[in-house]
Amino acid sequence: MLGKTALITGSAKGLGRRTALELAAAGCDVAINYVSSREEAERLVADIEALGRRACAVQADVAKEEDAERLVSATESLLGGVDILVNNAGPFIRERRLFADYRTEEIHYLMNGNLVGTMLMDHRVLPGMRSRQWGRIIHFGFGHASEARSWPHRAVYAAAKVGLVSFTKTLAVEEAANGITVNMICPGDIRGGNKEKSIADVAGVLDDESPRGRPGTGEDVARMIAFLCLSESDFITGNTIDVSGGLDPIRTHLKK
Repeated sequence: MLGKTALITGSAKGLGRRTALELAAAGCDVAINYVSSREEAERLVADIEALGRRACAVQADVAKEEDAERLVSATESLLGGVDILVNNAGPFIRERRLFADYRTEEIHYLMNGNLVGTMLMDHRVLPGMRSRQWGRIIHFGFGHASEARSWPHRAVYAAAKVGLVSFTKTLAVEEAANGITVNMICPGDIRGGNKEKSIADVAGVLDDESPRGRPGTGEDVARMIAFLCLSESDFITGNTIDVSGGLDPIRTHLKK
């Protein structure tokens, strides 16, 4: 991946931050995207530059069409064409709520942030990837999203991500001949500070909810993304890949 340019949405903190550092360590220049976490984004830029790679931070809300356009244009201007797009950003309302209790603006917010915004980002970077005959696009889902099961109290978020599963598979087929792969990562229930931790950081830590027995970390997710972005991974496309330690978040909740 040496010399490739990666754009990671929602990457100032959490899984996005850990992925940015993983790709930078693999030789990528990285565009960091944030909505309000400017200080964290600027610190991450400094950390990546300390690894000997170029980096920039761009403020944009990918749920807005004009922001998605500006984000990609800024990345191209500062770092060059986008070779790797990681669509990490996606709003989530942790409070469990029946669909009937959502406000109309919340429905639009969740759908735009998790489905439409991702599609707009992909649409914007595809011409450049096609011209170079090389590209890697990563979407984010949730555990077992490909099964399109019901998820009570998560109706809007789940609908957006399940729609993204279909889009992932379709785009993968359409762009395979152009050297572009499209895959979905489905993280397990990785919370709080664990999103930025390494696997070594949680060695010996027990997690009774995880079949694996330990908490998941940002490194678990970032390592899979880095693998999918390798040139040699060009035969892997159109997949939804759970990185969950065997946890089923929907069934676990329904059993309670």
